[in-house]
Amino acid sequence: MRQIKDRNLAQLLMQLRFTPPQQRRKELEAAEELFATIEKDKEYPFEFVCFRITGFHPRGLPELEPIKGDELAEDLHIFIAKLSGQVAQSVAEQNQKVYTIEELAEVLGISTKTIGRWRKRGLLARKFIFDDGKKRFGFLQSAVDEFLHENPSLAAKAKNFKPLTKKEKQQIIRRAKALAARTPLSRYQIIERVAAKTGRAHETIRYTLLNYEKTHPDKRISNEPPGVISQTAAAELYKLYKQGHDIKELMERFGRSKSSVYRIINQRRARALMAKKVEFVDSDEFLEEDAEQKILAKPIGDQKPVSRTPIEPFDLANVSLLPQYLDALRDAPVLNRQREVELFRRYNYLKYLACINRAGIKPGYVRSARLTKIERCLAEAEAIKKMIIEANLRLVVSIAGKHATSEPGFLELVSKGNFALIKTVEEFDYAKGVRFSRLASLGIAKEYAKVSGKTTELTREKAGAVGDVQRYLKTLDAGDLGAIERARQSLVQVIKDELDEREQYIILNHFGLVGPPVKKKKKTLQQIGQDLDLTKERVRQLELIALQKLRHSLSIEEFELLTG
Repeated sequence: MRQIKDRNLAQLLMQLRFTPPQQRRKELEAAEELFATIEKDKEYPFEFVCFRITGFHPRGLPELEPIKGDELAEDLHIFIAKLSGQVAQSVAEQNQKVYTIEELAEVLGISTKTIGRWRKRGLLARKFIFDDGKKRFGFLQSAVDEFLHENPSLAAKAKNFKPLTKKEKQQIIRRAKALAARTPLSRYQIIERVAAKTGRAHETIRYTLLNYEKTHPDKRISNEPPGVISQTAAAELYKLYKQGHDIKELMERFGRSKSSVYRIINQRRARALMAKKVEFVDSDEFLEEDAEQKILAKPIGDQKPVSRTPIEPFDLANVSLLPQYLDALRDAPVLNRQREVELFRRYNYLKYLACINRAGIKPGYVRSARLTKIERCLAEAEAIKKMIIEANLRLVVSIAGKHATSEPGFLELVSKGNFALIKTVEEFDYAKGVRFSRLASLGIAKEYAKVSGKTTELTREKAGAVGDVQRYLKTLDAGDLGAIERARQSLVQVIKDELDEREQYIILNHFGLVGPPVKKKKKTLQQIGQDLDLTKERVRQLELIALQKLRHSLSIEEFELLTG
């Protein structure tokens, strides 16, 4: 499938993967409604597009160029197709007829190729799960009716289509041969000229010439074309390559040599990479001579995975799924400090490498190996980002569950929280020594503060579902409490074994290891100093000495549990 050209819209699609399915279905419908209103000769700010799809305004974005209407329509077409694949529903769940491509072609009396052309003109397709259990594109009756209403001439022209006669095929071949003999046009350009002259589609002309050459291999229409391939033909060639078409097929289709095809593909790959927005959090570590060896030596697959099974965002509409969803959150491992630093270091270094290798690229001549390295760096960085997000979905649900009764609906809170989580991943500086969860919690809280004061009426069913969320979250916390308390007791015992009485008092009271675990009783250094008749600075010095002793006695996990 083609890729979304506008990087902000592509980023929005990626972010929506982490919103609940019911919310994504609403956003899918909103995207379709937006698509229907786009005027191709106008321009649209991305903020407007985002608001129409998600219902809220993006904040903190730099000033962006508006998107041209025709480009937005093309991107939205791909956006809708991909988003529908994420939330595909059964055909049986729809309240209207859903056609396959073949069924629609038969009903309208047209070819499946015509259906493909109509999709490019605006006929909306979604992915559905059909009766055979397979997921593929289908067309809602309402979408078909709306397209035919907006394009009555297309439907009439399609029904009047007639297959080529033998005489018409001969005329097409003669015209193509004549153009090839007297002009330096490429094969693609010859086909375009003949199509314009005969009023037939480009594909019809191409297949006619191809079939002729297959039956007459010694009478090729045109040889290798001189000059530079047209931008239109190059774009078409690259699109087919990304769709998985074989190089040999592309050589034959466009009448180019193998090296020429690869050169065109690499030029397009280079341009796509140059246009891609890549930002990273810099670090002095990246400048060290052995940085690549130290940071990337251990493949990500050899490390302990964040989660063996990706966590699907919770669908509030299906309350029966709540226990399974929260059970999945319960089983999701929490990233310790060391693992967190490893992932963020690797994530940002990969993007740093991509930027370094991308610098100075000239689309006219670039080696495929260099492009592949950049693409692999960005792909792995994206995979790591997804791992970090999935490992922190529980944090979003936990915070959203605590706000759901007085703030906007739970679904909206989860969606907004996920956006804040993704933004924090992109901006987090692992070298500062702050835990990611702290900054993520702050970012989520700030996002919720933006919508404070706005209320959304909860139906009785949804209010009950929100109550279930909160009760299960309490159960989830209670389930963890036993493990936390056991680890806490073990930690206290190590402190008593390794430290003297004064050091014990400082550590136990400053880090809240006195009293129940649910409500920690912490004291400030000044309060501890008053208890021990010491200055605040002396207490700080003793604490550092004690921590140094414990660092050698505790595991990484235990030390993190202590310092938090």
